[in-house]
Parts: sequence; C-alpha cells; structure tokens
Amino acid sequence: MAEKIGKQTYLLKSKPSICGYSAVVGKTEGEGPIAEDFDYIFSDDTINGSASFEKAESALQREAVTRAIAKANACTDDVDIIMGGDLLNQCIGTTFGIKEMNIPFLGLYGACSTMALSLGIASTFVDSGACSNTVATTSSHFASAERQFRMPLEYGGQRTPTAQRTATAAGACYVSSHKKNTPSISAVIFGKITDLNIKDPNNMGAAMAPAAADTIAQFLKDTGTRPSDYDLILTGDLGKVGKDLLIELLMKDENIDISAVHNDCGLMIYDMENQDVHAGGSGCGCSAAVLNSNIMKRMLSGELKKVFFVGTGALLSLTSNLQGESIPGIAHGVLITTEE
Repeated sequence: MAEKIGKQTYLLKSKPSICGYSAVVGKTEGEGPIAEDFDYIFSDDTINGSASFEKAESALQREAVTRAIAKANACTDDVDIIMGGDLLNQCIGTTFGIKEMNIPFLGLYGACSTMALSLGIASTFVDSGACSNTVATTSSHFASAERQFRMPLEYGGQRTPTAQRTATAAGACYVSSHKKNTPSISAVIFGKITDLNIKDPNNMGAAMAPAAADTIAQFLKDTGTRPSDYDLILTGDLGKVGKDLLIELLMKDENIDISAVHNDCGLMIYDMENQDVHAGGSGCGCSAAVLNSNIMKRMLSGELKKVFFVGTGALLSLTSNLQGESIPGIAHGVLITTEE
C-alpha cells in the first residue's frame, strides 16, 4: 500500500514492475539518434494509409499497446484497466485506438505529461491491490496536433525558433506486480499547476519549465535526496529552451543543480544538429517513446539503475489561447529503479 511522504510524494512499497514496454514512431523520429531502440518505425506518417492523421494516431497507439502486452507475455484479457490519453479533443486518439480491445478504460488528460501521469496512476492501482495488471499509454502525431493547436499543414505557416516539433510517436507500459531484475516503480509524485503568465503557444518549453522545477524540487525535499542520488533525471519534453530555463530556475530559486544528471526527451528523440526541429521535440508521444525504448533498454542492461522520469505538460487549448489566456504547466514524476 502506498505511503505518502512529505507534501506530494507516494512511496509504492510493493514496487510494481514494467513487465512489457513498447515505442513505435513515424518516419522523422525514425531518422533520429535513438532510432535503433524503437520497436517499429513507420515509413509513412499516415501509418499504413489511414484516412486521416487522427486515425493514423489511433493506429499508432494501438500498435504500441498491442506490442507492450505481447512483450509481457500477456493478452488483452489479462489487463484490468488501460489508462491513457493524448492531445486531441476528448482524447480521440486513444479512444478510437483501443475501443475494440474490450478493456476497461480510464481516460486521462495531462497534455504532454500523460505518460508520467498514466504510469503513476497505473502503478498506484497495482500497488494498492486494486489491479493485478494495467497498461499505461499515450500518443501524439505531428499533423493532428498542428491542425488542432496551430494551423493545418496546408497553410504553410513558419514556425518560430522556440517552437518544438510534436513527435509522431506512441509508447505503452504493461505494469504488473514486482518482478526481480525488472524496472520497477518505487515512488510517484503528482504535480501542481504552475503559471508564470507565458502566453506564446510556440514556446511550450518556457510554459512547462516552472512546473518541472516545482515537481523536481518538491520530490527531492519529500524524499530527502539530492540530484547525485540519481543516475538520470529525465524531463519530457522541455526542448532546448525549457531545459535551459529549468536549470536556471532550480539554481536561482532552490539552489539545486541537476545539470550533471539531467536530460530531456525532446532533445533525445531528434538529431538537433541535422534535423529541422527548431527547439526540439514535444507531444505526449515524445517522452512516451523515449522512455519505452532507449531508457528501458539502458535500465535492463544495468547502465541506469535509478531514473526519475518527469513528464511535463502545457495545459492550453485552442479556445484558451484565442481568448488570450496564459498557458499553465503541470509536471508529474515517477521514480523507476532496478535495485532490489
């Protein structure tokens, strides 16, 4: 049973394990530096000829979920609840992707923090004994996100240097009871909404960085740990602008230096020198794909033993942006370990 420590953190005493994981991506993501770690790379962003980009995103997420369950040597009947969401209105990327799986569904919206949010809740359900097996999942698609939040691709609008590319990607985790030598969830923290009055929808990194700083600082206080106690503090997906702001905010406000152990999924998924992605990657699928490929493989190999994964999200909508509202941020954290 989870034990609350400090203000926001929960220790999961049974340490539920990620027994299966999967990441599938589109063509551009498959040309990045961690391409060999993905389970599958689609050569066409319509994902095998889907009739729309929204349908393509659903197909992408369905593929990730199916592969994660199979890699856990399980079947859909073994899953008690699937927890997930995406960036689209009413989370249609997820609902249309998994509707035929006949699995109880808990729809979540955390914007780009959804992988950490779904994984944190799924792990807590298993730790409490309410579920034996759960799936945490999310996705995003460059074209469907552009159509919803900015301009359709046909418009041909220019993107500012601070803009990030929404990853065409999906990731899923099959979470079950603790198993030795398997990445396990030791603790979770659910973040608070932060808002420093950022209003530029083409600068998501600046909007999300304060939330990441707040969650990381609070987790370190709650657990009585230091950055050096972790092999990796991984944010997703602040990009270049957000990463720099995060380091600055933590040093200025909390005197915490995470620079030696920090990386960001938005900078890992693309070749920042040779791919035209401006400030880096974003979207629910960005951190989901990086976590469920490169990071999981490095944990299983023993290279990483203690990873604090912090998903970051910008809680805006097209309506709020057009009405001149600011962009609140949120960040949820999951501590993944392979230590017994």
